[in-house]
Amino acid sequence: MSSQSVARRSDRTLRVNPPTRRRGRAWRWGVVLVVVVALHWIAAQWVERHRDAAQPLDAEHAPVQVALLKPARVEQTPASAAPRPHSATHASNARPRTEHVLTATRQDATQTARAAVEAASAAASAPEAAATPAAASNAGEGVKAAQASPGVKFSVPPSGDLQYDTFYNGVRNQPGTIHWTSDGQTYEMIVSVPLPFVGTFSYSSHGHVDAFGIAPDQYIEKRGHRAEDVTIFNRTAKQIAFTRTPATLALPDGAQDRFSMVMQLASLVRGDPGAYKPGVTREFYVADNDSGEIWPIETVGDETLRIPGGFVDARHFMRLPRHEGDRRRIDVWLAPSLGWLPARLLQTEPNGTQVELVWRGKLAAADSSGNTDNASDTATDDSATQPAPPSASPQPDNAPEKP
Repeated sequence: MSSQSVARRSDRTLRVNPPTRRRGRAWRWGVVLVVVVALHWIAAQWVERHRDAAQPLDAEHAPVQVALLKPARVEQTPASAAPRPHSATHASNARPRTEHVLTATRQDATQTARAAVEAASAAASAPEAAATPAAASNAGEGVKAAQASPGVKFSVPPSGDLQYDTFYNGVRNQPGTIHWTSDGQTYEMIVSVPLPFVGTFSYSSHGHVDAFGIAPDQYIEKRGHRAEDVTIFNRTAKQIAFTRTPATLALPDGAQDRFSMVMQLASLVRGDPGAYKPGVTREFYVADNDSGEIWPIETVGDETLRIPGGFVDARHFMRLPRHEGDRRRIDVWLAPSLGWLPARLLQTEPNGTQVELVWRGKLAAADSSGNTDNASDTATDDSATQPAPPSASPQPDNAPEKP
């Protein structure tokens, strides 16, 4: 009797448990499926939100080089030669500003001017010149023609303290900053980029403005907790020295460090935006913390960047490969509404790692007359070569901020 009861219970258990187990497995797989779908949805939302944050221009889309520009000598011109704001109301409200406009003059134009001046002096001092007004008139016309010779303009960006969102492989980190100040004769620049786990990367450059534009005297690079690396530009000895290596390099005219190069480019573009069309490439000699080489910087074209709170127009520049197999890449976007200061910087390492800065300044809406009531967190350019777009124009600071 008991054995039959046990057999019936075992048979009942066999008939009941398999469906129960199957239902349990189905429930667990359902939970797993829901979790996987949720994770995929979250990942899709993250990619959609950050896909513009770390996407440099594809190499195959780089424009064909149409012009190669070399470093050129520059001459300082009077501040009165700088363009003034068109709006009388805006001009009355703007604070007085010293314009730092430099003009790169061709060598043949300089010689022509000197020859014309000498001819005018000779014509004025010679007795026969007084009896021949035509000679003096021709000499005067020669002087005017020489003074009107075209040149490549160069204008130092206004001082400002710019805030940036920083990204490491597309992931937002703590904000970074670029402190830039210049009085037209000297400059100072400090870039601060916080990175996860390794600490803050800081780069500082200070120097002066000489006959070839921005001229760094010292460049200091500090990566996280590592010791500083210093690069010294000895203008007297015409040498570049490093603390990282005992080697020295010859100091060519127009030499830059890694970050003064950005401001040199900004000054050139700010001086003559129309000269930098897609495909135009300018060469810079750039010294790092232990070496120096030529950087070919090519104009990609005008683009609209997505920034926190809206969009801003900028011109895209890209460093071309310096040698065969060079996979490290640098992209710079300069915005006219920021006085051609950088709105976005992106460095891509050979292993694909990307470090990026995106300007996070406030945008202002235009009124019915097209004027803007702008934010005060960055410096602007009251006499920029091109007017700022009404949809993205920062307000002038009350005074330049010193880094």
